Amino acid sequence: MVIYDIVRIKIILNRKSKIQNPNSNSFFSSYFCPQMLFWVNIFFWPAALYVGLCLVFYFGQHLFFFRPERLAKTFAYQYPFPFTEVNFDMEDGGMVNALHFRVPNSKGVVFYIKGNSRSIKGWGKFAKDFVGKGFDFFILDFRGFGKSRGRRTEEILFSDLQHVYKWLSDEYGEERIVLYGRSLGSGLAARVASWNRPKMVILDCPYYSFLYHISRYAFLLPIRWLLRYHIRTDRFIKKVRCPIHIIGATKDRLIPYRQSEMLKNLAPEKIKLHPIVGASHNNMPDFPEYHDLLYDILHEAFEEEKDLKM
Repeated sequence: MVIYDIVRIKIILNRKSKIQNPNSNSFFSSYFCPQMLFWVNIFFWPAALYVGLCLVFYFGQHLFFFRPERLAKTFAYQYPFPFTEVNFDMEDGGMVNALHFRVPNSKGVVFYIKGNSRSIKGWGKFAKDFVGKGFDFFILDFRGFGKSRGRRTEEILFSDLQHVYKWLSDEYGEERIVLYGRSLGSGLAARVASWNRPKMVILDCPYYSFLYHISRYAFLLPIRWLLRYHIRTDRFIKKVRCPIHIIGATKDRLIPYRQSEMLKNLAPEKIKLHPIVGASHNNMPDFPEYHDLLYDILHEAFEEEKDLKM
């Protein structure tokens, strides 16, 4: 009986409050709010987590994709081959530091565009793979690496490389320049080659495009809008007007060999694909087949030119 009276009193009070305040939402607040809060919690926290992941990716991608080693301006490079250090002052105030290895009576120069880690302090060791074959060797550090300084974006990378390429073409002539792009540098080499006409392009463990490659790992995120570096090798390679050689490691787990095959299929008439069977992303120079192939690629092209001139 007491419970019945309490319920009657609550109904009467509720009706009175409705009359006094017709806009009152007590029914909805007492019935729907708990359910609404439940569904808000269900959707809000996953959405907040997703947005958080997008923000971390967008603002942290320079840390994810670039692992630079910074060097003091006074650092002295040491190599067993003769070289000179070259600095390029860019119009926007940035500076690019490079090493130029020379051999007597060189056949040409290999413009080596390196990968995304460390500095030319370590990458300069690859000079031996080319100076021993009669070629000069040129390598630079991207901005933020080694002694190079300044802001880095995709367009700035392209612009810096084009500036240096122009300097090399004045020194050697385009017909004596070999563009060699390694890993991250493969897409950059393809971009520079699409603007110019070097003797040839060699792409070492290339990606189909940086956008495509990163999308494979972060497929749940809207990568097309978040990624600051698209580096569309697939588009650039179609515009290249010189021979292209792709050297791929068949056991590459970082950039699968399949991506080399995909690039080859874009322009099979001008691209030669050379698999190094059993090699992975970072150990191709350990395979004698790699050095034999490099010798054949370089010397066949330059010997053909020599025969034509004779």
